[in-house]
Amino acid sequence: MRVLVVEDDEEMAQTVAVGLRRAQMAVDVAFDGQEGLDRALFSDYDVIVLDRDLPGIHGDEVCAELIASGCRSRVLMLTAAATAEDLVDGLNLGADDYLPKPFDFPVLVARIGALARRAHPVIPPVVRHGDLLVDTAARKASRAGRTLELAPKEFGVLELLLTSKGRAVSAEELLERVWDEAADPFTSAVKITISRLRAKLGNPPVIETVAKRGYRI
Repeated sequence: MRVLVVEDDEEMAQTVAVGLRRAQMAVDVAFDGQEGLDRALFSDYDVIVLDRDLPGIHGDEVCAELIASGCRSRVLMLTAAATAEDLVDGLNLGADDYLPKPFDFPVLVARIGALARRAHPVIPPVVRHGDLLVDTAARKASRAGRTLELAPKEFGVLELLLTSKGRAVSAEELLERVWDEAADPFTSAVKITISRLRAKLGNPPVIETVAKRGYRI
């Protein structure tokens, strides 16, 4: 999944980003409301982790603008305030979830995962294709009972292809959804990752190359 973290405390923002990347998420970071709004409207994020007390454009305004613009990303609002009134205000603005600071990091990861699944309600936590099984919640995959030792990007590519239900996914979309904004659009990372993933999946082949369209399962 791809996540945007909007947090003006740069140390906290980077700490959260590093932790989410270790949880196999593609993460971009913005440090104020305007930058966060611009990124959210430009890219297709599964979840936006939005600090409420942002400089420039307040987090409340960012959330309201996202809803008004028809943004499909799920919003998890963070705040140092933890009163019932703050919770109600945040949810009434259109946020999908609300988490007071300080928070336990595993809780943040679980909340983001839950919101991402709500963003794609037709996709179950465990996806099967023949003898291939992918547990999107536990971030584990196996084939014919054999555990697959997948790198984060390999798992991300497999998950996106599998949940696309036979649709061909372009290299550009894979780069957009599995990597983050730091990825070079001219890189061969997608091709290399697909090659490694195919080798780990073994035979018979699972991933098909569709000429001029991308890859599909």
